[in-house]
Amino acid sequence: MARIAIGGFQHETNCFVDPPTDFAYFAAHRDRPPLCRGADVIDWLTGVSFAMSGFLEDMAAEHDLVPLLWTSGGAGGIVTRDAYERIAGELVGGLSQVMPVDAIYLDLHGAMVSEEFEDGEGELLRRIRAAVGPDTPIVISLDYHVNLTEAIVENCDGMAIYLTYPHIDRAETGQRAARILSTVLERGQPPARKFVKLPFLIPLNFQCTMVPPSSDIVAASVAGEGGDVLNLSYGAGFPPSDLAECGPGVVAHGYDREAVDTAAAYLVAEIEAREADFSEPLLTPEGAVGEAKAIAAQASRPVVLADTQDNPGCGGTGDTTGLLKALVDGNAQDAVLGVMADPEAAAAAHEAGEGAEIDIALGGKSGPEGVEPFEGTFRIAKLGDGKFTCTGPCIRGRTVDIGPTALLVIGGVSVVVASKRMQAYDQDIFRHLGIEPSEQKILALKSTCHFRADFEPIAEKVLIAIAPGGHIADSKQYPYQKLRKGVRLEPLGPEFDKWWRNAPD
Repeated sequence: MARIAIGGFQHETNCFVDPPTDFAYFAAHRDRPPLCRGADVIDWLTGVSFAMSGFLEDMAAEHDLVPLLWTSGGAGGIVTRDAYERIAGELVGGLSQVMPVDAIYLDLHGAMVSEEFEDGEGELLRRIRAAVGPDTPIVISLDYHVNLTEAIVENCDGMAIYLTYPHIDRAETGQRAARILSTVLERGQPPARKFVKLPFLIPLNFQCTMVPPSSDIVAASVAGEGGDVLNLSYGAGFPPSDLAECGPGVVAHGYDREAVDTAAAYLVAEIEAREADFSEPLLTPEGAVGEAKAIAAQASRPVVLADTQDNPGCGGTGDTTGLLKALVDGNAQDAVLGVMADPEAAAAAHEAGEGAEIDIALGGKSGPEGVEPFEGTFRIAKLGDGKFTCTGPCIRGRTVDIGPTALLVIGGVSVVVASKRMQAYDQDIFRHLGIEPSEQKILALKSTCHFRADFEPIAEKVLIAIAPGGHIADSKQYPYQKLRKGVRLEPLGPEFDKWWRNAPD
């Protein structure tokens, strides 16, 4: 039986949106647990859909697990210096107090940027390695959108990365991390590692693992593991993070240098050979609504519109109004949009009561530039407390608290309004307000890809709408300052040269 310290510190940072992510946001209960410490880590994370959950399931009975701290700030603006130092300091300080330990497992994301550190996880792992020394194994789990860096790779002895996007294998990833750590405890720390950054960025809309080329790439990563190759890992990257090492990468850890180098080279070649295959049709809001109406008129299942650029899961504010305006102006019928984050509108609805009509300016309060509130008279069809448990495959078992909610109706369009941001990646978001998603003509979802796990099985067709929002689907438009020179800004796209991009007209 080994004594293993466990913890987690997660954030997916969009460096181009406001507001910054502060300590209070990490501490709050939303669509993920609040910041938890000690035994509460096990209480909150057991039996739900996080990598830590899978790790606990496989390791709790066999080893002495010492929980430190676990928190997830979801996705959003840059992590404040205060939040980063308070959480990282408590995590490292707690580890120092429980030493000695035989090993460490950390449930991380891999795309955290703080006000001080562009590579938040790399800095955290550097501090942990300094605290425990070179001989204590460190194994981590990471999100599929990790921006793999030299510091992350050098300061761990093995890693497991999600194999799916939509992420339906979080817990399984934790179980893979458990197997990797078990191997390290048995065989020792692997002496060989190989790290390669790919020369192009992959926009999130092109990263879905339900279809090629990403499905083929993750299958190749799994096939390449085993024997002397401890892990062969592919991270697709998170383009909205501004750091030198942004973008996809490949990592291999193992016990034989030649085997590790060969496995990594094979996977890199597989990715580079498929560069031209990363693509997906993108529509204007008006074009998407028009096509959806035409399809819905003949369909027995809903047409799904993804409001991809206002996805809270990519740092979007969750309150932009471009797609809502297109639905109303286009006279869409039996259409539902969610989730619109507007605590003021939700409060006004609760004050007025079900059945009442209210004149409000909905959404459009958080930017980006040019996004305005949608003004109109809405009927309050249903009120809720925003508390429910998710049953879909992406976040099954999570207890959610998105604050007071309301279903507001204008014309043929209904809007799920919440007090806190939440990506529309589970049907129970709608059901808790009396809406059965499968019975609608059009479902407009503030999500990029995660919605596909629960909504694509009920959809007649999925369309991607490009309305203004904080998650820019075209990575060529991001005003990068720290990205390494020469990386292609999209598959087969132009190379980044910040001096040229910042040059005066």
